[in-house]
Amino acid sequence: MSAAAPNPEPARQADAALSGDDEVLHALLRRRAAGSRPGSRTDNHRIALVVGGGGMRGAYAGGMVHALQQAGLADAFDVVYGASAGAFVGSALVLGRGHDAARIFPDDMACKEFIDPRRLGARAPMVSLDYLIDEVLVHTRPADWDALLDSPVPVRVVVTDAENMRPHVLERLPTVLAWKRVMRATATIPWLAGPPVELDGRRWIDGSVGDPLPVLRALRDGATHVLALLTRTVPELRRSDPGERTPLWARSLDVIVPGLGAMAQDVRRHADSLALLSDAAHPDRDGAHLLAITPARTAGVRGLTIDVPRVERAVRFGYEAAVAALAAAPQRAPRSRRQRPRG
Repeated sequence: MSAAAPNPEPARQADAALSGDDEVLHALLRRRAAGSRPGSRTDNHRIALVVGGGGMRGAYAGGMVHALQQAGLADAFDVVYGASAGAFVGSALVLGRGHDAARIFPDDMACKEFIDPRRLGARAPMVSLDYLIDEVLVHTRPADWDALLDSPVPVRVVVTDAENMRPHVLERLPTVLAWKRVMRATATIPWLAGPPVELDGRRWIDGSVGDPLPVLRALRDGATHVLALLTRTVPELRRSDPGERTPLWARSLDVIVPGLGAMAQDVRRHADSLALLSDAAHPDRDGAHLLAITPARTAGVRGLTIDVPRVERAVRFGYEAAVAALAAAPQRAPRSRRQRPRG
């Protein structure tokens, strides 16, 4: 089926180099105005939120989610996708914890309790998921795990099969323990954050290794509108592969799991999603509306950054990017064309 090109004019943010469609935001704002809630929609849309991860880079997405919740848009989504930090941030929006999604990064994760390279000397993971899941999300910022069991907005967590490096989605889990194990699985990388997590007879690792930004997955699942929250600036996403030797950390991963090191490198992992978001006529869009919100500036935060001021800036830059996108949307007249169902 040939692709329609939905409003190829780029979204109005400071660094708008992706081919965005403001109809995504208009659809969300119309739902807010109508008081639309999950399970009782009056339109025929299926609006998906896709949240990028990347370890501490999730601070950008945390700020964006905080802005979306403050804008009263948390109930306007039909499904949320996320891998790694994106799964944690996306679930926070579903649970009404947008503020915590932003503050957890500088307040609770930018510390040696969570990330400490010295632990490698004792053959322990440098990233402590025990600290995050069993301490922070139980005592410091308690997550309402029970609410995920019957949430009207499903959270689809992307994980990677440790045996073949293929991504899968896990959702509608039956117990709190299963949810905790899946959240651990989507964030774990051997050597850096612990061994693969076993669940239902399979071994899972970080979902962003196999599918760091599951926009195409959302479209294939029937989404008519997709809002993607990216945790890198457009120049960072577009930088070309320098073609140098594989980094030491990636070579170390390859020793543990052959092929993991190459797949865990940013440029290679984001190429397909970037092509989809960059081309309004991309055949996989098939008439759907896509919009990406990206930070306009970089705070210099990487996956393992624990410099608190930098992480604070990342949260602020993410928040500002979402606020700017929402402020610009009403200035453009909504599309009157009726969206045909997908799937």
